[in-house]
Amino acid sequence: MVAEPGKLLSEINYPSDLKKLKADELPTLCKELRRFIIDVISHNPGHLGASLGTVEMAVALHYVFNTPDDKLIWDVGHQAYAHKILTGRKDVFQTLRTYKGISGFPKMSESEYDAFGVGHSSTSISAALGMAVASALKNETHRQHIAVIGDGSMTAGMAFEALNHAGVSKTNLLVILNDNGIAIDKNVGALSEYLTRITTSRSYNRLKDKIWKFMGGGSPYGENSRAFVRQLGRAVKTTLVTQSNFFESLNFRYFGPIDGHDVENFVNVLQHLKSIPGPKLLHVITTKGKGLEKAELDPIKYHAPGAFDRKTGEIIESSCKDKLAPKYQTVFGRTIIELADRNDKIIGVTPAMPTGCSLNLMMEKMPDRAFDVGIAEQHAVTFSAGMAVQGMIPFCNIYSSFMQRAYDQVIHDVALQKLNVVFCLDRGGIVGEDGATHHGAYDLAYFRSIPNLTIASPLNEIELRNMMFTAQLDNMGTFVIRYPRGRGVIPDWKVPFEQMPIGKGEILKEGKDVAIISIGHIGNTAKLVCDTLAAEGIDVALYNIRFLKPIDEDLLHKIFKTHTKVITIEDGTILGGLGSAVMEFASDNDYKATIRRLGIPDRFIEQGSVDELHAECGYDKAGIIKAVKELL
Repeated sequence: MVAEPGKLLSEINYPSDLKKLKADELPTLCKELRRFIIDVISHNPGHLGASLGTVEMAVALHYVFNTPDDKLIWDVGHQAYAHKILTGRKDVFQTLRTYKGISGFPKMSESEYDAFGVGHSSTSISAALGMAVASALKNETHRQHIAVIGDGSMTAGMAFEALNHAGVSKTNLLVILNDNGIAIDKNVGALSEYLTRITTSRSYNRLKDKIWKFMGGGSPYGENSRAFVRQLGRAVKTTLVTQSNFFESLNFRYFGPIDGHDVENFVNVLQHLKSIPGPKLLHVITTKGKGLEKAELDPIKYHAPGAFDRKTGEIIESSCKDKLAPKYQTVFGRTIIELADRNDKIIGVTPAMPTGCSLNLMMEKMPDRAFDVGIAEQHAVTFSAGMAVQGMIPFCNIYSSFMQRAYDQVIHDVALQKLNVVFCLDRGGIVGEDGATHHGAYDLAYFRSIPNLTIASPLNEIELRNMMFTAQLDNMGTFVIRYPRGRGVIPDWKVPFEQMPIGKGEILKEGKDVAIISIGHIGNTAKLVCDTLAAEGIDVALYNIRFLKPIDEDLLHKIFKTHTKVITIEDGTILGGLGSAVMEFASDNDYKATIRRLGIPDRFIEQGSVDELHAECGYDKAGIIKAVKELL
């Protein structure tokens, strides 16, 4: 199905076309944009709810500001679909998140209108401030710098650091706080509660209505602007729920909250804010999933719902769902509850991903022992370390690519102190359509160099359960378990847990021609290769190494004493991971063998299906077969 844009939208390819419209035509354009997004994402799944909530915002920003000369940065990028459509990508929007198509996130190499590449949260204010300072140094004082950040992303330490710096910078910076009360999951923490108090304060909102009525009444500001700003500042500080405005205390001029779906008023407000110098923050209230009733009612489910009926919003479930094994994340969620029932020291921790990693199951059953700390990976790690010092056993579940943000905390606060924290890295390896910002490509490599770590990766869900069981036993120290996004086998939930010997792999198949050493879920593809090649008379041995650190040296000695042709396979970068470890072992022990490493090459891999990207990287079934035959 090819989605067709509406009458107004069909004439708009760039912001210059948008500016030709009259202000009273913008509400109609917004309806057409919202329908276009729904039509495309219904059959080409993407991040739906966030982008539906920012349609009016995207229209107003490009209508008022002179992009791309003015720099507009969309934090994370989940909410930037309307932005993409308005900036030259309407005709290719159908290819969103597909192999060789356009990215699901803003990307500098894709468009000059994407002022900064994003994918992980809370980077927008820092980047916009850097651009604003650079513009000032170049005496380009005309340029505006706008950072659009959600209230969930605002909880991260990096956003606070940027606000703290920006408040004393006197740069031409506008932060738009897109407040919809929810990120991927419901927002948590004191900031979320503070914003709720702002938006529900009767006295503040009465004042706000008067102010915005004044702004919308055709006043050119002019000589009254300074007096107006002073009046607003005093009023905010004296009426805001008996406490001073947090953003004003950081030297930001605070405006709002305003209705983010009233596009004409939004335009009017932005026009006035353009003339006010220095750091400013506009608080905008939006509804995630706006325009699709089911998405508005269940924004968590409709953050990225998969395929759905574009008219009713009903999610289209897979017809073979009952036959599928549970995802690794589901096995994690069920298993941690089983273990916590047995061991009252076990705690669950996640930085804003309870549904994605299935810790929400524990949060529902054991709310006092499972913590969502908000978008704060560094804090999640050191918070876990603090609990470990007190004798608890935290299972800290962080997506692999997000764990990159807490690398120092793992070293300094956990491993150095030999603390028993269990890091469960979800989304390890190629994740598919989210692309380069989200692939869990580097965890095996960046953790392997850290002392005092045990690093394990399960072949299937049964091994995941047993690794989790082993990690919570006495004196296990810092334990990393890394697993992918997908599915493997259906575990027998009634089978007792088994302790796994640390640093020991297993022989999956004996063979004489070529030895394959794999780690993690990709070993299942290697098993298929062995079966296929056996039918051709090629005898391949297969070893599941299980632990990258400590690696099974006894098993490696056995392999190199019987094989001179070895292939390593990992769903991660080949620089520093399993392949590097095996080559180092062979060199250190003077083994003469030809070793071929298969994994993610030394470049960033873009979006596509997992199968397509494994094929591009050369370690799908066909790629492994080719590598084996080339060694023979």
